[in-house]
Amino acid sequence: MKAFVPSRVLITGGREIGGVASFAEALRAGFSELGIYAEVIPPGRIIKRWKDLRDPEILKILSTTAVFAAPFARRAICMAHGFPCIAHVGLRRAMAILASLRMATVSRGAQLVAVSDYSALELRVVFGLRVDAVIRNPLHPLFLEPRPDVEPARKAITYAGRLVAAKNLHILLPAILDVLDENPGLEAWIAGEGPLRSRLEEIARGDPRVNFLGVVPPREVRDRLRRSCVFISGSPTEPFGIVYLEALSQGCAVVMPASGGGLEIAPDEIGGRIQLFPASLGRTEIAAAIRRALEIDPQAMKMPAYDARAVARNYLTIAARFTRDGLFHGYRDPLQQGISRARSAAASAGQFEAVSNAEGHQG
Repeated sequence: MKAFVPSRVLITGGREIGGVASFAEALRAGFSELGIYAEVIPPGRIIKRWKDLRDPEILKILSTTAVFAAPFARRAICMAHGFPCIAHVGLRRAMAILASLRMATVSRGAQLVAVSDYSALELRVVFGLRVDAVIRNPLHPLFLEPRPDVEPARKAITYAGRLVAAKNLHILLPAILDVLDENPGLEAWIAGEGPLRSRLEEIARGDPRVNFLGVVPPREVRDRLRRSCVFISGSPTEPFGIVYLEALSQGCAVVMPASGGGLEIAPDEIGGRIQLFPASLGRTEIAAAIRRALEIDPQAMKMPAYDARAVARNYLTIAARFTRDGLFHGYRDPLQQGISRARSAAASAGQFEAVSNAEGHQG
């Protein structure tokens, strides 16, 4: 299938920190490198861009919080950056997210794309949604810039992202402190803001080795990762984890739960530059995974599959499935077709059994 070349691309972003914001900026950069103008706007502004929303020559890539605009759109790719989790967002918001994603699957001018096979599986099997494609997140070109000739000293265990309960940093931090006690000179850097910060500060108890950096720009995140031994995060249901990509690209060993979409990033590195701990999040197991990670020699990974230009091309290929008028007529990927065939076969088998039983009773 040939790629579609739009007149321009409109991308809705997310918060100033977090995976959606990184995704949007990286994808914008990828399209720019292909010579296609791309613009990132807040989700709430998409409905004000009515003319652009209806123009089939403009590709729209809508984040989950902007999918409400899908029924009005032509040639829109709706992103499932994750799936609704009642425990973290509450019932009302989870139902709103689910309704929004379902809206994407019934809108004639939209396709639904997930960021990992893990997310796609959850959406298909648990929530019964049609997922039209999986496209993994891009790595911002900033993280692919040449490294300094002299490698900086690495002295930190780092976390970067939102400070929310879903990331389980309040569970990770005691284990991090255990490892700091064993390694003089090692520090913990926590980049980001959120409602969990006060609780984390209580756990740290003013320990000078634990540095709360607040919101930091992407370049500083990159530079901090270049001076970090280990990057850690703790969400067992992480849909993908773009910051895992960023950390690996800068030579960090990564410590993560043994579940979620992050396992798809570099499967060959699991047990090496990627160290896992059980999804039960035990303090002893987390500390053990960090210790193993500290033994890994820093080495930046080359990740061509996540190059922003390559990922942007993937979106252009998906965009080519629309008609000239920007409509989509229910494309099914092979896995979805397989599921449908299996259901049909099961239904037919059930009908055959019912007929056989009826004939037996008549005999």
